[in-house]
Amino acid sequence: MTKAFEHLPSDAAIQQAATRLQAGDVVAFPTETVYGLGADATNARAVRKIFALKGRPADHPLIVHVLGRGDIDEWAVDVPEAARRLAEAFWPGPLTMIVRKAPHVLAEVTGGQDTVGLRSPAGVTASALLYAFRGPPRGAPCGIAAPSANRFGHVSPTTAEHVRDEFGPDLTILDGGPCEIGLESTIVDLSRGRPVLLRPGGASRAAIERVLGVPLGERDAHAPRASGTLATHYAPRTALALVTPEDLEVELETPANIAVLAMREPQGDIRVTSWITAPSDPARYGHDLYANLRTLDASGAKRIVVEAPPLLAAWEAVNDRLARAAAGVRGLEDDDP
Repeated sequence: MTKAFEHLPSDAAIQQAATRLQAGDVVAFPTETVYGLGADATNARAVRKIFALKGRPADHPLIVHVLGRGDIDEWAVDVPEAARRLAEAFWPGPLTMIVRKAPHVLAEVTGGQDTVGLRSPAGVTASALLYAFRGPPRGAPCGIAAPSANRFGHVSPTTAEHVRDEFGPDLTILDGGPCEIGLESTIVDLSRGRPVLLRPGGASRAAIERVLGVPLGERDAHAPRASGTLATHYAPRTALALVTPEDLEVELETPANIAVLAMREPQGDIRVTSWITAPSDPARYGHDLYANLRTLDASGAKRIVVEAPPLLAAWEAVNDRLARAAAGVRGLEDDDP
């Protein structure tokens, strides 16, 4: 796996990004999951800039990124003990918790809901940016609202180059190297009693359940809106098909303008436009997934064919992303880190 955050931004670059956030601008920055497109979560005009840049629907809530457990009560009310246990176990890290929002939390951030998503990201760059953005004690809540740093419906970015491909050279980007995990955070709803898994991600279902001592419930029609829950999602521009190993063999019988993501090397005289052999380890597969999809999307193939990974618990987040990517040619929703 590529080492995370191989080239860290300078202190001056981090301070410049923090100053731009304080001035109401939008800045892209790396987390351990994917790159985020951040703005001051207390500044409605700044938050609206995120939606304008991405073309994101206004009713899609954002995640507020905070420094740590001590910030929960600045943004939430009626915080359940389960949320505090999860924060103790997973923060900073790839877990987003949905809790009841405090009265001051902007409707622009919550999508008009009475809940807010909170996460304390890991990674030196994200932490340094949050510290610099907070600055001296402000006497007010401090957080960075950030969905993933890509246009609405596009594959999430895991490098600064991916962000530049989306937005061009004018956007301020903190280049912290490739993201460590490469898939978005796990989202757990703690606002309605029993904890419910809304999106699998960097923190495993099993690890969360061990901390809580109860199984996670499944998302239903009454769950808060959250990123990554539409049937069609994470899709590249090129149509993507998710197939069994047997069906992949059938696909390969006839030469075609297809790009392949498989868990094995090509055998014999395989005539396809592009072939990427993915890692057999689920963490490494997830780390490389979005970069691989972007590469295949740019190959000029008419279709992307992905060999389905095993249907095992360790692959839950990867299989979730692939199933949604295969549900349509273009994603209908973007994501939060």
